Order: sequence, then structure tokens, then C-alpha cells
Amino acid sequence: MNVELVVTGALDENCYILKKDNTCLVVDPGSDFPKIKEKIGDCKILGILITHSHFDHVGALRNFLTKRSIKIYKKSNVIDNNEYEIGNFKFKTIYTPGHAQDEVTFYFEEENKMFIGDFIFKETIGRCDLPGGSEKEMQESIEKIKKYNRDIELFPGHGETTTLGYELDNNPYLK
Repeated sequence: MNVELVVTGALDENCYILKKDNTCLVVDPGSDFPKIKEKIGDCKILGILITHSHFDHVGALRNFLTKRSIKIYKKSNVIDNNEYEIGNFKFKTIYTPGHAQDEVTFYFEEENKMFIGDFIFKETIGRCDLPGGSEKEMQESIEKIKKYNRDIELFPGHGETTTLGYELDNNPYLK
């Protein structure tokens, strides 16, 4: 699976295009549809993964809704700790509230990659003081994620990628 990054909008939101066999999934389509569409190229879009519904992560979503064949995966229509398969993509969903009530992490176990939205950032975590945020739920989500392999690559909603091991060693919120 090839992961391509598109940084969108005033908040520099990370939209990821996951490509495999001329098909793709889009993770968190931010606010710049033409920029995202250009990165998608000729790939057939199989689905959209929404880590949470804050405006900077879903701004271009309406542009994808015109195609009936595109499935949307978000908190309201996925089951926690369930596995999904679409085309040649396989992923698990992990409910990780704290930053947002509807925060979902998408875990591609075979590729050793997690798309975590605003749950964890390099050396910090997402804010819990926004509407729908909860420090208690954030701590529960952190405890849940600590059980996974240290070498998993984390793809956050803003900023640079990291690994779970790096965060366990360097992120004060995960200690």
C-alpha cells in the first residue's frame, strides 16, 4: 500500500490517499478537493475513511458524495474493533474518543499503519477542551492503543508521522 499525503486548508490538515492496484481510499478529505483529486489521479476511489467530523477533516467530503459507489467509513457506521475489507484493502476500526466524541483510528495491520486523526500527534495528543472532547476518554483511548506493537507507523491529522514506540518513549501523555 502506497500512502500519499495532501496537506489541506488553513489548519494544514493531513489528508491521506492510500493506493493499491490502481484503487484508493481517502482518509480525512480536508478542504481542497482539486488538490486531493489531483493526487488521486486515475485511481478508482473505493471508500472514504473519516477519523472524526471536525470541519478541517471533512471539508471536501461533499465532493465525494456524488458517487454512489464510494462507501464512507465513520463512527456512526462502523463497529469498534471490527475488521473491514474493501477491494484489496483490509483495516480494523478502533474507537479512540478523547479529542472528539466520534474519533476512530483505522488500523491496517498487514501494512503496520494506523491513521489516527487528531488522537495522537508527535510528542503530544489532540486537544480535549473542544466540544465533544474528554480527558477521561482520551486516557482510556491511550491505554487501549498502548497494547499495540511499538513499530506501528502513526499517521496523524496534522504534522509529521511517527511510530507508536517513539510516542511511548517520548510523548509525556503516553507515559
